[in-house]
Amino acid sequence: MSTGGAPAGVPGHGWYSSGSHLPALDPSLINKDLAPVSLEHRTWNWWHIASLWIGMAICIPTYTLASGLVDRGWTWQAAVGSVVLGNLIVLIPIALNSHAGTKYGIPFPVMARSAFGVRGAAVPALLRSIVACGWFGIQTWIGGWAIYKLIESIWPGISQLPSVIPSWVGINTGEFICFMLFWAMNVIIVLRGMDSIKFLETWGSPFLLAVGVALLTWAWVTSGGWTEMLSNPPRPFSQPTDRNWELGSIFGAGLTSAVAFWGTMALSIPDFSRYARSQRDQVVGQAVGLPLTMALFAFIGAAVTNATAVIFGTRVADPVLLLARIGGPLMVGISMLGLAVATLTTNIAANVVAPANGFSNLAPRRISFRTGALLTAGIGIVIMPWRLYNDASAYIFTWLIGYGALLGPIAGIMIADYYALRSRTLDVDSLYRRHGVYEYHRGVNWIAMAALALGILPNLPGFLAALGAIEIGPVWQWIYSWAWFVGFGISYITYLFAMRLYERVNVSAASSAYAGK
Repeated sequence: MSTGGAPAGVPGHGWYSSGSHLPALDPSLINKDLAPVSLEHRTWNWWHIASLWIGMAICIPTYTLASGLVDRGWTWQAAVGSVVLGNLIVLIPIALNSHAGTKYGIPFPVMARSAFGVRGAAVPALLRSIVACGWFGIQTWIGGWAIYKLIESIWPGISQLPSVIPSWVGINTGEFICFMLFWAMNVIIVLRGMDSIKFLETWGSPFLLAVGVALLTWAWVTSGGWTEMLSNPPRPFSQPTDRNWELGSIFGAGLTSAVAFWGTMALSIPDFSRYARSQRDQVVGQAVGLPLTMALFAFIGAAVTNATAVIFGTRVADPVLLLARIGGPLMVGISMLGLAVATLTTNIAANVVAPANGFSNLAPRRISFRTGALLTAGIGIVIMPWRLYNDASAYIFTWLIGYGALLGPIAGIMIADYYALRSRTLDVDSLYRRHGVYEYHRGVNWIAMAALALGILPNLPGFLAALGAIEIGPVWQWIYSWAWFVGFGISYITYLFAMRLYERVNVSAASSAYAGK
């Protein structure tokens, strides 16, 4: 059994050749991007990983995660508190799933083979990839929108360009051009590989923090000080989806959306932790980079949105629109540039690497990391992300909670498998070949599939109600408001119980067969 580095016959990441002779491995399960990272290529220290999280966390969706709650009537304390608590909670599965990546150098789709089977792992990898494509499109739209507002502050005529985009698309020509410009920037950088991502995150993070602090300082000075800025004027609470949810559901929705925000990375974090020099580097880097950064930027989003009620007489939750109102081409230009850089760092790290590996896992011989990245970028255009993002209520209470209901069960199954069932020990060779210990039934572990379905099922009525398709009662509303937690718990318990029962039955059957001989 191999316990680290590359499997037998594979020199390691950066050295694997598709033309290599791999007698012990199935070429349909491996390529250079899915192969384990060799020890000499694991060069990320704790600061690289912390910078990765700082760069990902300081972005417009983090800002709007808190500002959107304030805009809907939450106090800034409640909004920031839910974000901070949610990130402390989600840091646990992130750190747990990081361990296998660092220990064995394997990416998320390969780690998932342990629980779902060498073929069945395509399901969680594909689900994670689809969510990431949605996020890639949303982040690309946000970055393009920032560029559009920057150009508009200098040249207002961009909004009056001849209409060549069909009206049903929902954006004008100038907005589409800026969207595609930012899309091209993302594609160019990611095609340069993981080293360019590490460089961008390391040097971009300090600049991004400075932009956020500058925005907070502006709000503090303009509103008249902390007292006015952080006051919570009386206002009726606007219920999610305008339903009469109980307090527990309201709190659950806020907390679940905060957890689901990084629920994607809780699965695909091995894609990055595989480059860490040690377990200490990945743990310290993530503990330093994620909770503190999310707390800071969530506070900025909540406090600045609160201050806009004093400054403008109405709350402005969208930072792009806010910066456009501040005035002055220089100020708008610097701010929009900062937002574009922030969005770029987050988008590449969080929303390209995972789906690129996920798509590559479907057909390693045909789909490389670069091809997977291009597929992600293409889908990001087709989904028309501006329609997903423009409704802040749908963004928080449907998009975040909805995909949390999908990914929470996967996290529960993976953690139950790696820690409770296998005690953090994997046979790396068998992750890359058929008919090994992770073959199950024709490459699929149907126990994991059943646990996944059972984890998703209780949240389905709430999701359909959030889409407006059906009406549901308070119990189902409450369940859906805790979607990530409900799915995680059900799938964890179901998978672990069923797998242990399955092992006992097999052991008993083998013993009976042996006794009969």
